[in-house]
Amino acid sequence: MNFKKYIPILDWLPNYKKAWFKGDLEAGLTVGIMLIPQGIAYAMIAGLPPIYGLYTAMIPQIVYAIFGTSRQLAVGPVAMDSLIVASGVAALAQIGTENFIEFAILLAFMMGFLQVVFGFFKLGFLVNFLSRPVISGFTSAAALIIGLNQLKHLLGVQILRDNKIHTLVFDAFQQLREINWLTFAIGVSSILILVFLKRLTTKIPAALVVVVLGIVSVRVFQLEQFGVQILGEIPKGLPEFTIPKFEKNTLIDLFPIALTLSFIAFLEAISVAKAIEIRHSNYKVNPNQELIAIGLGNIVGSFFQTYPATGGLSRTAVNNQTGAKTPFAAIISGLIVGITLLFLTPVFFYLPKAVLGAIIVVAVYGLLDFSMPKELLTYSKRELLILNITLIVTATVGIKEGIFIGIILSLAMLIYRSTKPHFAVLGQVRSTHFYRNINRFEGLLKIADDILIVRFDAQLYFANVSFFKDKLDEFVNEKGSKLKLIIIDWESINSVDSSGIFMLKDVINKYKNMGVEIAFSGMKGPVRDILDKSKIIKKIDYSNCFMSIQEAVDAFEDRKKNKEIEVKYFDFINQTNG
Repeated sequence: MNFKKYIPILDWLPNYKKAWFKGDLEAGLTVGIMLIPQGIAYAMIAGLPPIYGLYTAMIPQIVYAIFGTSRQLAVGPVAMDSLIVASGVAALAQIGTENFIEFAILLAFMMGFLQVVFGFFKLGFLVNFLSRPVISGFTSAAALIIGLNQLKHLLGVQILRDNKIHTLVFDAFQQLREINWLTFAIGVSSILILVFLKRLTTKIPAALVVVVLGIVSVRVFQLEQFGVQILGEIPKGLPEFTIPKFEKNTLIDLFPIALTLSFIAFLEAISVAKAIEIRHSNYKVNPNQELIAIGLGNIVGSFFQTYPATGGLSRTAVNNQTGAKTPFAAIISGLIVGITLLFLTPVFFYLPKAVLGAIIVVAVYGLLDFSMPKELLTYSKRELLILNITLIVTATVGIKEGIFIGIILSLAMLIYRSTKPHFAVLGQVRSTHFYRNINRFEGLLKIADDILIVRFDAQLYFANVSFFKDKLDEFVNEKGSKLKLIIIDWESINSVDSSGIFMLKDVINKYKNMGVEIAFSGMKGPVRDILDKSKIIKKIDYSNCFMSIQEAVDAFEDRKKNKEIEVKYFDFINQTNG
């Protein structure tokens, strides 16, 4: 058994080079420092006490370093998954209660277990059912919801947490007279500093800068006395080992949200990991092993009071830019968070919540996807409609509902496209052996009156056999009575099912009775095997199967010439005898 395949640390650690340590150390320190304010902020999004964000920033990434295949992926809490946790668990328990915390931890275990199962059975492909437009619409809606939920921290007013943007906007509008302008100034200043520093350089941990400035400002000027809300006490110490509470009813209630999270979290991680992999040639990301690694991180983490974690885009980008060479950088990041938990949590007592709100707003702004709608507007208005519906439903009805509607619409579009794929009539490019779609090269192709050449660009199966038959009849009727040969180009057909076989038999019988031959060209091996076993080839005769369209046309022209010679010969004999 190849243990290195399933435990990648056994591959890179024995081959570790001293030259890599400097990059790993710098990256590990930078990402570790980033994780501290991010972990606290994302725990707030999830509706959890700040300490759980720090736990989640430490344990899962250390486990991932052992089992993950990406050398730079930084695992921990992320904004979008935190929002899903909050919305999903809030349906079962009130935010801030012990039950809410227990359910969030159990959710991490369930999500991780599903990911490990999917990875073990190589089911990573299932994530493809979440199409890019659905993800784009959902992500943008989630960013808006997360951002608007921070208004209470940025304005210093009481706005109830909600996952519907119209409710949040309405509540914020009603509270405008109650704004704490000092809190507002801190929030806006923090946003401006974060944006400026990020544009200036990625080497400066912008989030840490505003955290330090915020703490110092409150401490020096005693701003909490003027209504500025602060974080307060964060428990000190490493997470204790505890077993999540497994109750049947709770497991059933959490399953839909765990399933959703398992896909969303994997999609986030694998997309980031693949993007970074392109820049490195010394390793290859394995999607199914990534599922197992992220899943194990969540499973192990749940026994140390973490909530769902996955790979983060911003942290991974910083990890790569600051020189991370191996997952040892992630281990260093985890140690930095661990040191913070042991000794530094009292430092964050005076941290203004407005600063955390600013960190979250700047982070989720990057989730807003403006480019995809612009692209889809130019070439795929159907997918743009799916994106917008997903966004609107997610933002106004609910997160689970938005994802569900998006997936249903994507599958519906997939089914619709597969039932009516591209079906082209071909003509010959003059003076060549190439054949192209007559509708794309109108007037430029050579088209014979007695030959119909068609190309079907999809698998031939039960969902589209009626479409194939109807369109072929349509093409034949357009040709008229002169038609003598139909050539079906099989180059784009990868498979045929039993419905396709029965349809082909009917078509062959129908046109044979009409005096029209049928020939096949360009069949692929697996398709040819099916057609041979089903006796379709025997039905049209093996002599009517060709490697290319041109061979089929040449054979037909040769037979036609031979028939003409035979006719002339018999006419000559008859005249002579007459």
